[in-house]
Amino acid sequence: MSFFERGRPVAAICHAPWMLVEADVVSGRVLTSWPSLRTDIRNAGGTWVDRQVQVCEQGPNTLITSREPGDLEAFDEAFLEAFARQAA
Repeated sequence: MSFFERGRPVAAICHAPWMLVEADVVSGRVLTSWPSLRTDIRNAGGTWVDRQVQVCEQGPNTLITSREPGDLEAFDEAFLEAFARQAA
């Protein structure tokens, strides 16, 4: 069983969602990223949104994504909340 399938939160910012596309884990998920990844995410079966941070709880785990380093504060908050829920 992969880390992604174990129900642990996964977070990716900027161009990092490309790794999720390559790992074939974005189908049916809603995520954001650097805008140039939009087409690749959609072609992989994901839904791309233009938001500062996107938390997707559909699927085997919580997926937290963000667009760019300027969104880091919101990204960090969402990431910490997801890990706190996991630990509770």
